[in-house]
Amino acid sequence: MWRDALLVAGKDLRIEARSKVAVGQVAPFAVVVLVLFGLALGPAVGPGSVLHAATAGLFWVTVLLATVLAVQRSFSLEASDGASDGLRMSGLDPAGIFVGKAAAVSAELVSLEVLLALVSSILYGRHLAGVALLLASAVVATVGLVAVGTTYGVVSIGSRQRETLLPLLFFPMAAPVVLAATKCWEAALAGTPGRGTGWLDVLAVFAVAYVAIGAVAFGPLLEDA
Repeated sequence: MWRDALLVAGKDLRIEARSKVAVGQVAPFAVVVLVLFGLALGPAVGPGSVLHAATAGLFWVTVLLATVLAVQRSFSLEASDGASDGLRMSGLDPAGIFVGKAAAVSAELVSLEVLLALVSSILYGRHLAGVALLLASAVVATVGLVAVGTTYGVVSIGSRQRETLLPLLFFPMAAPVVLAATKCWEAALAGTPGRGTGWLDVLAVFAVAYVAIGAVAFGPLLEDA
């Protein structure tokens, strides 16, 4: 499984490195969303402002939207030119395909989150305190979001409405992850990371559950797609 996962992740990352879609489209989109949030809730920044209080939530809503774009891009590669049929007949372990695609999208999102954290810190006037909790919750939340997105992404491969079907399925399942990640970041940014450790445990439970479900369900879903 792990060998197959490395093959699939390497394929997807090489395609993204050549196409530069993540750099040229997903990252600018996410930054523009943060700027629009700032314009809608600003212009005041700093302690006491709406932006100061809402930084964590706005950050994770932006990551949620970027995840949809990244997952759609990942599976649009398989939907074109009958690539999904080749993937089914390749003999690769379905769980390995799931892990590989999820790992590739996760790597893209973690890089994006670093950029968004810096941009939101500058735009919203928040100091990035509690770095250990910020990093831990970001990694675990990314795993949870990508696991859900990858599971539902394979469902949407064969659908003519895949651009709208994926968000419709994805957002309700991703809501607990976004909520827990927001609470972790609020505690970290407030300088009280101890208050966020319970939410980090919640994140870990959802991440493990979503990864396990995706690894088991991905094969049958790919066949049906």
